Amino acid sequence: MKNKTLQRIYKMLRPQAKSIAIISILAILINIGEVVKPYLIKIVIDDYLSANLYQKGIMTIGMIGAIYVAIVILGNILNFIVMTATSMMGENVIYSIRNKLYKYAQYANIPFHDKTSAGTLFIRMTSDVEDITAVFKDVITTFIKDILIIVVLILMMLSLNYQLALLSFIVIPLVIVSSVVVTKISKKIKEMAKIAKTKVNVFLAESIYGVKLIKIFNRQYEKQKECEELCDDFWKTRKPIGITSAILPGIMTVLENLGVSIIVWACINRWVGMSIDVGLVYVFVTYMKQIFDPINRLVENFETIQEAVVSIDKIYDILEQREYLENFEEGKVLEKVEGKIEFKNVWFAYEGENWILKNISFTIEPGQSVAFVGKTGSGKTTITNLINRFYEIQKGEILLDGINIKDINLRSLREKIGVILQDPFVFARSIKDNIQLNKNFSDEYIIKTIELASAEEFVNSLPNGIEEISNERGSSYSSGQKQLLAFARIFAHNPSIFILDEATANIDTKTEELVQKSVDKISKEKTSIFIAHRLSTIVNVDKIIVLSQGEIIEEGNHAELVNRPNGYYNKLYHAYYSGLVE
Repeated sequence: MKNKTLQRIYKMLRPQAKSIAIISILAILINIGEVVKPYLIKIVIDDYLSANLYQKGIMTIGMIGAIYVAIVILGNILNFIVMTATSMMGENVIYSIRNKLYKYAQYANIPFHDKTSAGTLFIRMTSDVEDITAVFKDVITTFIKDILIIVVLILMMLSLNYQLALLSFIVIPLVIVSSVVVTKISKKIKEMAKIAKTKVNVFLAESIYGVKLIKIFNRQYEKQKECEELCDDFWKTRKPIGITSAILPGIMTVLENLGVSIIVWACINRWVGMSIDVGLVYVFVTYMKQIFDPINRLVENFETIQEAVVSIDKIYDILEQREYLENFEEGKVLEKVEGKIEFKNVWFAYEGENWILKNISFTIEPGQSVAFVGKTGSGKTTITNLINRFYEIQKGEILLDGINIKDINLRSLREKIGVILQDPFVFARSIKDNIQLNKNFSDEYIIKTIELASAEEFVNSLPNGIEEISNERGSSYSSGQKQLLAFARIFAHNPSIFILDEATANIDTKTEELVQKSVDKISKEKTSIFIAHRLSTIVNVDKIIVLSQGEIIEEGNHAELVNRPNGYYNKLYHAYYSGLVE
């Protein structure tokens, strides 16, 4: 096992160190009882029954029986405590790791989510966490317990008859070699199975999210075939696991019986050159079986440990990527924002030097309304992403009220910027929850923002009004209704800067006119940025910036740009209206 993996395991074990220590002590007491019980029977056979005695000194068979029963009862009580404690410890681990992963996913930046699929994150938070929990519930304490009982049993056998004990231990090297060989093979197979499992789960997550698109293009059959192929690949990686899992217990059973046979034959043929009592034979056979029980468990647990180790590495491969975490603690906290935005010679690329924005410079004054226009891929949405600092620029500066946004506290920055996307997200919660997003707004205030967004007719038509629970991803509402909710949400949070990314695309003309009145009213008071393909929605903005291939090619208001005979905006505008007429 690599040092890095061991360090990761230590990180997980450290918070549970106290629980593990207590459970281990109780496990030692249980082990002592397991060793003493066969020894008590040996005493009864050799010292009492063989001599036809019921009592020897002050001790009677009844008293020894009472001690045996007491050990059984105490052992079961302690075992109950150990099982309960280990189960609780496992649940604590689930709680801790899953929360760490979720926190990481929430605080990780957009580039992390760009490169990490949602399906992969689901696997890490569910099955991988459960693989690790199995170690805490079933392995850690039993591992310590099993190691201790093997050591104690070996010492007991050596003290009772070291010659017979050494003869019995002949099979132990065979056990170790078999275990090492099979577990090494099993580990490689499990790693391959883990990769195949992740692919299946990622595919399933994507297929469930994209079920509507699959139906639109009638690709159910093709997707079913793809699922079958992935499941077949997963099955092929799991099949060898079943074989290796069956081989090792079989080998252990053979070696266990071989060890018992050696003891019996040694006693029958007096291989150790001395007379051996029946009780001693019994205790040796019992101890030999007791040694193999923990060895079998250790071997079986190796598989659980291997799966957990793979899961630990995959989870910490995410948690240790600190470079993707956004810092919400440092930076200047903005009390008030005027809304002046400046781009100074900004260059940006998502990858390498594949520049999306090239030497972009512009200024948006406080309270000014600005629209970005251009073909798809010209860099319009990228500009709004950079204002929110979803990505870091490679060259240049972005200033808000004269402060470099890199020096502004991220939480403070994003609280002052409100974004409405073309396809807004709706949680499977109430209308009220979707608007306030865990902030405490009064019902009266929420209703006011709904009216401002011209969504009162839609909300009032719902059986439970603002308490109506949405289906997953807002599937119970139309695209237009979801956009109205997004407007109500943004109005409720009242940011200093508004960014609307084709935000009225799915709203009918009449409702758009009502929403536009609210937007126009807000635009007079706050800095507003529009990304629009429908040029009719931006004719009244203060300034229009025209982009092409990541560069600004024109800048001015609608009247100025539309009157430039050979201007890009002029051609775009007339092409737009010609298309409407046709």
